[in-house]
Amino acid sequence: MADQQHVHKDEKESRATSIVRIAGKDIDGKLGIERALQSVKGLGHNMSHALAGVIESKLGISKQTPIGTLEEDKISLIEKAIKDPLQYGIPKYMLNRIKDFESGKDLHVVGNELIFATRQDVGRAVSMRTWKGFRHQYGQKVRGQHTRSTGRQGATVGVMKKTIVAAQKAAASSNKGGASEAKK
Repeated sequence: MADQQHVHKDEKESRATSIVRIAGKDIDGKLGIERALQSVKGLGHNMSHALAGVIESKLGISKQTPIGTLEEDKISLIEKAIKDPLQYGIPKYMLNRIKDFESGKDLHVVGNELIFATRQDVGRAVSMRTWKGFRHQYGQKVRGQHTRSTGRQGATVGVMKKTIVAAQKAAASSNKGGASEAKK
């Protein structure tokens, strides 16, 4: 009996695909569902944990199941849950675009859509000439962080080490001594 389960497990692993494409991202087929979802841009630890719980309860797929062993129809159901998590019971506060500016709907965008939406938001702030827009435009910190000591770029100005200052003073004093002897 144990030998049959072992053979069945090996057979299942041999059928597993090495790379699975979910939401526009190539994912290692050996990863479990929860860990695989974390590698999709826009799905963090908490959201992937919640989605894995929904997938386990509503779709009947264990969280530890390697993503490469799933059939195409199961993967499409997982993608559907990623695209519309509200339909599967994920709370509204976990979404990344609540009351979207253009549509007014509660959305969760992932992958290239998230990159595009973020770029649009920054462009809108710059064109509206908001404070955040100015900060984005000039490459400064946007969320109120201190900028005196961090976020600097380019050469340092006005910072000298004690040894450099001492060497400059010694050089200056020796030049003055040599200049006064030359005048006599």
